[in-house]
Amino acid sequence: MTIRYPRPLRPGDRVGVTSPSSGVPEVLRGRLDVAVRTVEAAGYEVVVGRCMDGAMHVSAPAAERAAELTAMLTDPSIRAVVPPWGGETGIDLLPLLDFEAIGRAEPTWVVGYSDMSTLITPLALRTGVATVHGNCLMETPYRPPEGLLSWLDVVAAPQGPPLTQIPPGRYRAAGRDDWIAEPGIRDLTLDAEGAWTRLDGDGDVDVAGRLIGGCTEILANLAGTPYLDTAGFVGDEPLLVYVEACEDDAFTVCRNLHGMRLAGFFDRAAAVLVGRTRAPGSPTLSQHEAVLDALGPLGVPVVADVECGHVPPFLPLVNGARGRVLHTAVRSQIVQTLD
Repeated sequence: MTIRYPRPLRPGDRVGVTSPSSGVPEVLRGRLDVAVRTVEAAGYEVVVGRCMDGAMHVSAPAAERAAELTAMLTDPSIRAVVPPWGGETGIDLLPLLDFEAIGRAEPTWVVGYSDMSTLITPLALRTGVATVHGNCLMETPYRPPEGLLSWLDVVAAPQGPPLTQIPPGRYRAAGRDDWIAEPGIRDLTLDAEGAWTRLDGDGDVDVAGRLIGGCTEILANLAGTPYLDTAGFVGDEPLLVYVEACEDDAFTVCRNLHGMRLAGFFDRAAAVLVGRTRAPGSPTLSQHEAVLDALGPLGVPVVADVECGHVPPFLPLVNGARGRVLHTAVRSQIVQTLD
């Protein structure tokens, strides 16, 4: 399989907004409006779909959500699709999506994380079209800290030149912003210091491979199915696999990662990146210990506390891109190349 990259966005391009999982309740429409204006200020036309209702845990019946997403991904005038955020049960779209039609269409960027892992990871694996594990629409107004990119930077980047991201060394340890009271907030609160952590041992890490991954709570439910089959992905190239947990406790994370490993998801991993999490540990098993228990047998570097999860700030990763991870006592970075 050869990775196909959607062409970089240009001023005037259209960006589709739809909720393949959860929609936006009325009390948060102010934040949605700010987010839409942020994308428009970047030079794009925003097309908001019908599947946006936030009264329930899904924005519309599954058939309607699947049809709207497929229509946007096969419309040559729409160059990127971004949801307001993740959700809970977007998995119900998978059997309803026409992966063949999407794969035949001109590639379109799809952005998201959390429950969107249900879609962006299978889309990359099944069609060979690169997708972005990146901050969703409602988070787009935030200014990335120095060293990191926004999804808007990624989808507008030309193919070839490297995209280098360096962790800022700070993150948000607790709390979240009140988008009802302050819908226009743009400054991230990063109130704690923190760096990447190698879990499997000491020594420098310098490893390359194709990126693939997503949210553990979501991907564990796809393990062993055709939607998470990495066997034919980019031939026999090594993979840089990234995972992150939102709220599952350490025991659940441990079981999920064991299951994903037994199903073969990590078979070609040259290294594993693990997102920083606020999810609880237990008196006998921390989140770091859970990861190492499940993934230590791989015998590859396992680097935790990477900014690719539910803890701000966010480091966008492109499924299918060539990546190189460097982690030493004095420097950490990830370089992605869209080729």
